[in-house]
Amino acid sequence: MQVKCEYCRQMVDESLKTCPHCGADISGINRMADATPKTIEELQEWYKAHNLPPEEVTRFFIGKDIKEPKAFGIYKSSGGDFVVYKNKSDGTRAIRYQGVDEAYAVNELYQRLRSEIADQKQANQERKAAQPNKMDMFDRMASSSSAGLGCCLSFPMKIFGVIIGIVVVAAFIVAIFDKTPTKGYYNYGGQDYYYQDSNWYRYDADHDDWYQADNEDELNDAINSDTQSDYESTWDNDGKDFEESTWYDSGYNSDDNDDWDNDSFWDSDDTWDSGSDDSWDSGSDDSWDSGGSDYGGTDWDSDW
Repeated sequence: MQVKCEYCRQMVDESLKTCPHCGADISGINRMADATPKTIEELQEWYKAHNLPPEEVTRFFIGKDIKEPKAFGIYKSSGGDFVVYKNKSDGTRAIRYQGVDEAYAVNELYQRLRSEIADQKQANQERKAAQPNKMDMFDRMASSSSAGLGCCLSFPMKIFGVIIGIVVVAAFIVAIFDKTPTKGYYNYGGQDYYYQDSNWYRYDADHDDWYQADNEDELNDAINSDTQSDYESTWDNDGKDFEESTWYDSGYNSDDNDDWDNDSFWDSDDTWDSGSDDSWDSGSDDSWDSGGSDYGGTDWDSDW
């Protein structure tokens, strides 16, 4: 059976231990932990067990060939092939995989769904952070009251106000001295790079894929918050977007520690279960935005 090398994207015999094209470990490709879905039915059960919103909301259709725009899906064709697809916002379809390997096909959609959950959680964090702070509202109300009210505030309240002030000042100072560039594409020395989560990745045109850069110290010295505008770039190459790479799927990291590391795929110890904090809570104030908004949402214009 042929499987795709996650590093150079070439099809290789799964019996091999290393990829003949790039030397990557083939055993790392078949990353099927016991709890990882291997069939369409198992993926459907995984979806339900993790309390995800209805498929019409998430736009992930498992076992269905949906023709509408803005849809991810997997189904078994009449010819026996398993097809993993994405319908873009304009209705055009990008085929991620088509073949007889059901486990591989299921894993492709599973990884994309897992990445989407992480993105949606991050978008909710950004939305909540942008909401007016209740303490700020209180401070504005207090400042508009009579001058005598300030004299009536208790000593603990005054101490609390001082602590808040110190925290704000400290955050401002950190922001001043933070020289890290923002996430995105850069061009340095004629080479395309992508910066994310304190790591640099380079684009290899020969393999049409992204790899961790081996000159990160040089890049950090040259490209920082003061100079990033000189190197910022938009991705207009015909090659693979960074968001379609292995590194994007495995490199996500957020402030609430819903993360997996940059060096490996999902480990069995990190498997989501229906009782964990990583399950989607449909009853909370977190919303799933598949249409896109100021705080993220699904990118329907990319191939994957």
